[in-house]
Amino acid sequence: MAAGKRPTILYIEDDAGSQLLVLRTLQHAGYEVHIAPNGLSGIDMARIHQPDLILMDINLPDLSGREVTTRLRAMPGFKHTPIVALTALSHAGEREKAIAAGLTGYIAKPLDIDALPAQIAEYLAGKQDHVDPQALAEARTAYSQEVVERLESKIRQLERAYSDLKRLDRMKEAFIQLTSHELRTPLTVIYGYGRLLQESPVVARLAQEDQEFAALVDTLLEGIERMAAVINEILLVSRIASGRIELVVNPVQVGALIEKVVADYARAIEQRRQRVIVDTTQAHVRIYADRDLLALALANLLSNAIKYTPDGGTIILRAMLHGDHVLITVQDTGIGIDKAEQALIFERFYTAGDTQLHASSKVAFRGGGLGLGLAICAEIVKAHDGRIWVDSPGRDEQRLPGSVFSIALPTRSKLSEPYLEEA
Repeated sequence: MAAGKRPTILYIEDDAGSQLLVLRTLQHAGYEVHIAPNGLSGIDMARIHQPDLILMDINLPDLSGREVTTRLRAMPGFKHTPIVALTALSHAGEREKAIAAGLTGYIAKPLDIDALPAQIAEYLAGKQDHVDPQALAEARTAYSQEVVERLESKIRQLERAYSDLKRLDRMKEAFIQLTSHELRTPLTVIYGYGRLLQESPVVARLAQEDQEFAALVDTLLEGIERMAAVINEILLVSRIASGRIELVVNPVQVGALIEKVVADYARAIEQRRQRVIVDTTQAHVRIYADRDLLALALANLLSNAIKYTPDGGTIILRAMLHGDHVLITVQDTGIGIDKAEQALIFERFYTAGDTQLHASSKVAFRGGGLGLGLAICAEIVKAHDGRIWVDSPGRDEQRLPGSVFSIALPTRSKLSEPYLEEA
C-alpha cells in the first residue's frame, strides 16, 4: 500500500443492511470501501480495485465465501491479501473450514461496530488467525467434501436445466413450424386471389384511370409478398436450427449470380435513388454451391445495405479470387455498426438500433425486420464451408462511415468433391 493512500476494503456481502452498516463504519474510520453483492462480482471487483483487505460473508447467493477465497488465492496478486470472514455462521468447525479454505481471519456476527475498525487494522498489519493443526486437517477434508457435494449438486441442476431447455426448444420449433404452415395456407389463397384481382380486366381499367387505385392494389400485393417472405424466413431459420437444411449443389458462376441479385432489387434501388456498382472482373470462376440459398444470402446482404444507407448513397458489390477462396464484399456508405454490435448481428433475432424507429418497409431507410436476415446469411455461408464477417468504424448517422460485409467461399470443398471426381 502506497504511503498516504487510504487502505481499500472490498466487502462481499448480499445483505443490504450489513452492506450499509459496514460501509458507513469503515468509511468513517478512513477506509475506501467497495461493495460486491455476490461471489462472482466480488472476484471481478477484486481484479479491478486490488483491495488491501477483503471482508467476506460465507453464505453468498452463488459461490460460498470459502469458494471465493480459494479462487482468489489462486489468482496473481492475492496470495497474501488479508481475506477475513464476516459472517453469522458460528457452528462448530466453521472457523476451521474458513481457515482451511485460505481465509486469514474470522469475525462473527453480530458485529461490534466500535471494535471493527481496530480489527481491520490488525489484519492489515499482519494478524492471522490460527487453529489447532489436527482440527485444521479435519476441516480441509470437510471443506473438500463440501466442494465436491456442491459441484455434484450444480451439475445435476445444470443437467435438469439442459433437459428442460431441450424440451422447450423442441416445443418452440414445433410451434414455429405449425404456426408458419397455418399462416402460409390462407396467405397463399390471399396472394392467389390478389393476383387474379390485379389481372382482372375491370381492375386493370380502373388502375389505368386512377393512379391512386393502382397504387392501392400494388401496395396490397407487396404487403402479401412481404408477409410470405417473413414466413419463409422463419421456416428456413427453423430448418437451419434443427440441422435440416439440405443443399442442392450445382456449379454457380459467382458474377452472374451477383448481377441477378442486384437486378431483383432494381426497383428498390431506384426508389431510394441509390447507386449500385458491381465489380466481378477479378472473379471469373465457378464454385459448387446451392444457387438459391447463396442468392438468398447475397440478397439479404444487399437489402441490409439498402436499408441502412440513406437515399442517394452508394453500394459496391465486389467478387475476387483470394487464394483458394472467392471473396465477395458488399460495401455501403450507410450509418455503420457499433463495434460492440458487430459480433452480435449474425445472431438470430438480433436487430441493431431502436426497433421502435423501424419503418414498415424492409428496404426503407432503417426499415424493419425480424433480425433473421444476417443470421440466415451466416448459416448458409457456414453450410458452404465459408466464413462471413463485417468491418465498420462504428455507427454515426451524420458522418456515415459505412460497413463492409465479406463472404469467403472455398473454390474447392467437400461440396465440390463429387463433381471433381466425375471430371
